Formats: sequence, structure tokens, C-alpha cells
Amino acid sequence: MGRLEGKVAIITGAAQGMGEAHARRFVAEGAKTVLTDLDEQRGQQIAAELGDSALFINHDVGSLSDWQRVVEETEGRFGPVTILVNNAGMLGPRAGLADLDEASYLRVCAVNQHSAFYGMKCVVPGMQRAGGGSIVNVSSVAGIVSIVGAPNLAYVGSKFALRGMTKHVAVEFGTANIRVNTVHPGYIKTPMMAAATDDEGGGIASQVPLARMADPEEVTNLVLFLASDEASYITAQEHIVDGGLTAQ
Repeated sequence: MGRLEGKVAIITGAAQGMGEAHARRFVAEGAKTVLTDLDEQRGQQIAAELGDSALFINHDVGSLSDWQRVVEETEGRFGPVTILVNNAGMLGPRAGLADLDEASYLRVCAVNQHSAFYGMKCVVPGMQRAGGGSIVNVSSVAGIVSIVGAPNLAYVGSKFALRGMTKHVAVEFGTANIRVNTVHPGYIKTPMMAAATDDEGGGIASQVPLARMADPEEVTNLVLFLASDEASYITAQEHIVDGGLTAQ
């Protein structure tokens, strides 16, 4: 029996990188899994590969109405959502405070932070009907400490905000058996980080005590654990997967 047998999951940003890795593993572990993203061609391709247990839905995570539609379609196909992985994110422009324009700031916050609010708001009623659930909000090591080279204020602020939002919702809905945790990846080999992975022996990898970047699947192992009943007494916590980066 799979570790997520009988679960229904939504994973945002699932057309590439960590989201794709999470989706593939969740289906393998028995979950009915909805992949959402704006990249419809790639998302549909992955869902087709994963079979009848997977469904792709085009989704702007910064839109509440899109969230309402995604949850409605998910419940219509698979039943109440019992796992939500708020994985979608964006870096935004590399800019200091003086040069960060309002539109960029608001878009980064919409994707990285507001999306988690919308997602949690939309899935919690179904989780309550189902008797519980697990929400995993993917933040960053830049939401734990001040990382040199973080792209901008909006990125860092949104990633820090997820910690407080997570704790609040975890406390509010603990008696409903809804667990909420954050995951804080370090340097992961994803398309978003592609420009930084050209030289695995140097660059940002040299900042990490383990002296390498991680594969997306190494983050998936943690997300899977938190989503599963194995983590039944873990909520409102930060979980860091960074090769020791934040220990320095």
C-alpha cells in the first residue's frame, strides 16, 4: 500500500522542477493528484504520463477565482482535497529596494504569498468534511535567514510571510486535524535555478557544507513525509532542506 493511498492532492507549479518531482512521487505513492501550472503543454504531458490518477488544470495561483475553480474541479473528479502543496513560486527581477517597481513587487507577492492564502482558504472546508488533511507551504531558506544574493525584497518578504501564515492556520485548524507546515529548500537543481547550476564544483554550490546542490527528489522526500500520516503529530513547523547552508 502506498504512503498516500486514499489521499487527494493538489500541487501547484507542477509542470517542472520540484513540483513535477512531487507530483510523480505522489501518484506513485497512491494519491489522486491534481497538477496545476500555467504551462499547459508540459503539465498535460506529465499528467498523461502519470495516468488516471493524475489531472492537469491550468491555474493562475495569484487568482482567487482560479483557485475556486481548481478546487471545484478536483472535488468533482476525485473528492475532497486532503493534501495541498503550495509549491508555485517566482523569483522576480534582481533589483534593490530603489529599483524594484510596484508591479513586480505585487506579482511576486501574489505568486509566492497570496496564492498560499487563497489555496488554504479554498481547501480547508473540504479537509474539514474529510476529517483532516495536510498543507505544505514551500518557502525558501531566504524565508529563514538573510541570504546574500536573494533577488529582491518581494521574494524574501513573501517567503518569510509564509512562516507566519502557516503557523496561524495550523493553530486555528489543529482541532480539525489539519496540519500545516513549511518546507524551506536551499539550492535545488530546477529550471528556476538553471543559471546557477552551470558549474557544480563552484558558484553557489561552494557555499553549501555538503558542497553540492540538491536534486528536486531530495525535497520531495520531505514533502511526501509531511503530506503522509507518518507526520501525524507534526504541524506549525519549519523544515529546512539545504545541505547545511543556514547552519553557517
